[in-house]
Order: sequence, then C-alpha cells, then structure tokens
Amino acid sequence: MSLGSRLLVVLSSIALLTGLGSPAGAADETTPTTVTITAAPAYADATTTLVVDLVDQSGAPVAGASVLLERSSDGAWTPSGTVTTGADGRATSDVPVGRDPADNAVRATYAGDAVHSPSTAETRLQIQRRSSTLAISGPRSVVDERQVTLTIRWRTGSGQPIAGAVRVYRALGRGDFKPYRTVRTGADGRAELRSTPRSDSRWRARAPQLAWVDAARSSVRRIDNLAPGDRVTLPKGAPSPRIRLPRQPHATGDGAHVVVRRIPDAVWRQMTGVTWHSGCPVGRTQLRLVRVNYWDYSGYRRRGELVANVDAARAMGAALADLYDHELPIRAMYRVDRFGWGSRSRGGDDYASMKAGNTSAFNCRDVTGRPGVRSPHSYGRAIDINTWENPYRSAQGTVPNTWWQPRSHPLVAWRTTSHPVVELMARHGFRWTYGTGDTQHFDYVGSRSRASALPEECERFCD
Repeated sequence: MSLGSRLLVVLSSIALLTGLGSPAGAADETTPTTVTITAAPAYADATTTLVVDLVDQSGAPVAGASVLLERSSDGAWTPSGTVTTGADGRATSDVPVGRDPADNAVRATYAGDAVHSPSTAETRLQIQRRSSTLAISGPRSVVDERQVTLTIRWRTGSGQPIAGAVRVYRALGRGDFKPYRTVRTGADGRAELRSTPRSDSRWRARAPQLAWVDAARSSVRRIDNLAPGDRVTLPKGAPSPRIRLPRQPHATGDGAHVVVRRIPDAVWRQMTGVTWHSGCPVGRTQLRLVRVNYWDYSGYRRRGELVANVDAARAMGAALADLYDHELPIRAMYRVDRFGWGSRSRGGDDYASMKAGNTSAFNCRDVTGRPGVRSPHSYGRAIDINTWENPYRSAQGTVPNTWWQPRSHPLVAWRTTSHPVVELMARHGFRWTYGTGDTQHFDYVGSRSRASALPEECERFCD
C-alpha cells in the first residue's frame, strides 16, 4: 500500500473515532418532542378529564404514541394507566380528584421511539371547593347540674360528610361568645360534645376552609338551664330588696355539703377592720368559717358562707343543712364584710346586709339602733336569716322594710314558733329569742347558758 493510501486509512480511523467527517447529529437522529397535560378544575371525589397533547419540535402532532400516566402517592409515583394519542396527537383520560392536594399530582411520560425523543410533563389537578353546612343541635333545656349532649354535623351542600376540626363557642347568660372546645368530626361528619353549662347558654360552631370545601358557621343553639328546685312565689306587691346581690357560686358536692374550717388568711384580711377589729370579745382562733349549700329563691343550689363562734359553728352548719334538706330557701349568704364598714353599726354594715336580704352570723358591731350596746353577733353565736322578709323593730323603727312586718310566708318569713324554720332551728339549739320583735334573729343556746352566751344588756330585741 502506498504511503498516501496508508495516510488516508489513518485519517479515516481518526475521523471515525472523533466523529469528524460525519454529518452533524448522525449519532442522534430523533426529533425532540413536548408533552403537555391540562385538566379543568373539579370537585373532590368527582372526576375530571385529563388531556394529553404530544407534538414534535415543529409543533406537528405525534400520532399513535403510547403515553404512561402516573399519580403521586406518599411521595412516590405510581402508574395509573396508559393512553394512546390520536391523529391530532391528543389523548384523554378521566381521572378522580382527591380531597388532599398532595394526592392530585399527575405525570405523563412519553418514552420516545426511533424517530421521536422522549418527554415528560407534570401537573396538579385543581380542586373546586364545595360549599359546606355546619349544624349544632341539642336539647332546648337542661336541668341545672345535669349533663347535656350537643351534636355537631358538618356536610357539603350535596350532603357528603366532612371530617375535620370544628371550633365550638359558648356564651353563658348574657355574656359574649368565647372559645369552648375543638372537636373533630369523623368520617360520618359527626361529633358529640358533653357539657354541664350551669346557666342559660348559647352555642355555635365554626368550621375552617379546607382545600376541598368552604368554611362554614352554624346557627346559634340556645339551651335554657332549669332550676332543680321550686321557685319561691312571693305575695303580690311584695317589695324587692333595695340592694341587689350577684348570685353566689353554684353548689358543690352532694346535699348541703357543710364544711367548717379555721379562718383562712385571705378571709381574715377581708374581715379585719370591718366585721372584726381591736376590742372585739372574740378573736380569730375562736371563730370558724362555715360553708354550706343552700336553695335560693329561684330554685337553684348555691354555696354560701358565714363566720361563727367555734362552739356554735358545727351546730349552725347542721341547722343550715337541715333547712337545705327540707328545701327551705335562703335569699343569699355572704359574709357581712362584703358590705364594708358601717358607721351606724360600728362594724360590718348590717343595714346594707339587711337591705340585701342577706343571711349572716358573726359581726362585731353595736345593736342596730342602739349605739354603744354590743350585739350578740359580736360573739359569733347568733344568726340572722332572710333579713328582708323578716324585719327587726329597732329603736328608730322597723328595718329593713315595714311591708313584711305583719306578713308571713310558709317558706321564707316566720311570725310564730310553729313555722318550719323556727322549729328546725330549735332542734339544733337555736332559739328564736325575740319573736316578732326581731324575726330574723336566732341565738345558739345549745351548749351554753343564756347568761354566759349573751351580754346582760341584750335581753330584748338585741339583734
């Protein structure tokens, strides 16, 4: 072989190895393609039509091409079917729309052929949100201290159940709505909530907007709280107390639930300078705080408290428990220090306490209407009950009103020793000392003689 021939062979070999001397692109003669996916928004749990278009780089449709469809699930692609393009390079497939956007990612993949290069495209199916309705239902009334069950239902406008978190709001009495609890509806779109409201209540619920449903708010559900006992019916024309007290806390525990304890620091601070002060005949160690449940005039169970002498406190608690057991109502039972200092009483303001119809015991003060004469209440062995309906004839006149003085009531006002309140108090060692002169007043004489229990000046109408 001549030198020129050998040189030509070498150059040809180099050209083959480097690609020189071959037409451009001879190693890849396929035409680039583009696949696109489109779909109209649709409601969750419905289907939408997925449209797949496959064209080459010049925009010409690629017909008869097999396109793989996949769907993302838990972050992994899973085949869901195969479609074949028509003469227009288009293929369609009906696909379900999920409630979770993460489940709505789809992918179309064209693997290519001898003429066309492969291509792929991804999209996310768009969810058209459904309208939703939220309802909260329950009884229209509940007896106080009993549990009520509320049912929350969340559904689409077409009736499909919705599972999710629902915020429940509550308003007590005339108060404003406040967040109460978050409940979660199940697969049936239903949740239950149990509550013991203890007063008239209003309820409503709110559900948030989800990816597939609109937010919703329920209408208001009203539940009346009914008294477990009977309401006191007073005579026509009976005046109301001049001072209106807030309702005391609801009763705790079963029955009267009497608790007698030493005077707590916070209570003693409130008493000092009002119902107790320097020079009083008894001190903190000789007094006890008595807490007891009672029936109020509306038929509800309330919890009241008063202060009594250590040797009368248990008897006082037992007497009040007996009144409770016989459903003999008490209008209110606040400690007298609530009413502040009374210059006329030179102690806790007894005039204000009576104007409120308050039941109380210890109060280191003067006899009402007799300045300088110490009241039996200063010793903590006397108790005044339902003071508005049971007036006291003081030296300056009848207080806190004159309307009730000649009248009685089978439950809350007494004018004879045969009245059930007077009889029950007597069983526990409390004497109706002054009769109709001081109808509200009872003295504890169960374990002490009258002479040692009361000062000599208080033999008549000494409240």
